[in-house]
Amino acid sequence: MRSSLLGREIREEDLLPGYFFHGEELFQGHQFIRDLKAALVSPDVQDIGLERFDLEETSWRDIVDVARTMPLFFSAWRLLVVEIEDADREELTPAEQKILKEYFASPTPKTIIVVLFAGKIRKTKPLFKLFSSLPGSAVLVKELRALKDKDLSSWVNGKLASLGQRASPEAIERLIEMTGNDLQRLTNELEKLATYTGDKRLIEVADVNLLSDWVKNYLDWELTASLAKGDLEQGLMILNKRFQEGDRPEYVLNNLTNFFRNLLAAKSWLREKRDRKDIFREFNPRITEKMGYFYRSKLEEFFSLVEGLTQKDLSRLIGRLGQVDLKIKTTDTSPQALFESFIYEYCRLRK
Repeated sequence: MRSSLLGREIREEDLLPGYFFHGEELFQGHQFIRDLKAALVSPDVQDIGLERFDLEETSWRDIVDVARTMPLFFSAWRLLVVEIEDADREELTPAEQKILKEYFASPTPKTIIVVLFAGKIRKTKPLFKLFSSLPGSAVLVKELRALKDKDLSSWVNGKLASLGQRASPEAIERLIEMTGNDLQRLTNELEKLATYTGDKRLIEVADVNLLSDWVKNYLDWELTASLAKGDLEQGLMILNKRFQEGDRPEYVLNNLTNFFRNLLAAKSWLREKRDRKDIFREFNPRITEKMGYFYRSKLEEFFSLVEGLTQKDLSRLIGRLGQVDLKIKTTDTSPQALFESFIYEYCRLRK
């Protein structure tokens, strides 16, 4: 898999024990972690160990202790992600500096530590000085700046290619004009655009202009996409957006009910030994195999959900929506509050 951050294919033999990314646009760092995880999965290694640490809760000593612990299966890769958002964490004690220097002088095989520092780092502080002093064969230190102009257009082209799509320069310019250079927002819009245009070979300005109207009528997709991820915050935000835009409660109810009935149907078809790709295509006709990693990730996400919820769970959730419908019709309770309660209950079940 090609990494837009590294500018080349991710190959096991080229990977470093550590990566230190800092700056105001950390989306690329998070995307690198996703790409790295996907690249290291193989027929022999179905998943890799990924652990996240916050220096507010975990010390550098504890993180290095985890890194020093050899994995149970020696062939498996491990990825340790350290997220730093507090400027006070730029300080390191002499003991911490010693621990980190000793670790990267002799790192644990097949263990990668990725440090993400949000915001502008002070280069005179111990944290930056320590990581920048380590040899390039041990750690890559890179500032992640907001992309602009040609760099941003190039990034959009790369993202579209990963979705199996191409776009005219005018279409890319129009999309950036509509969304700005926030990479997370651009990613969301590009995925919607790729889904909207389907098998069309070249995305044009007209497609981008139509996207905003299409998205307004496609909030159903946004809500169920957040539920598929079990993302409570995103689900509640989209629900609020729908009610703010005047969506009727029965439309939201129908959207949610169909989502869970589709999962129930998919579970039944799996028992009947139907092909997984055929089942996925039934419910996601616009997401095609030519979209590459996006297709594979959505396929995995869908069946993880289908197999992660039991038939009893799904039947109970559909029944719960029936109760929500009854309360909407017979009480003065806010429909939005009822749906919020349901989404919270569902996300808690997912976790």
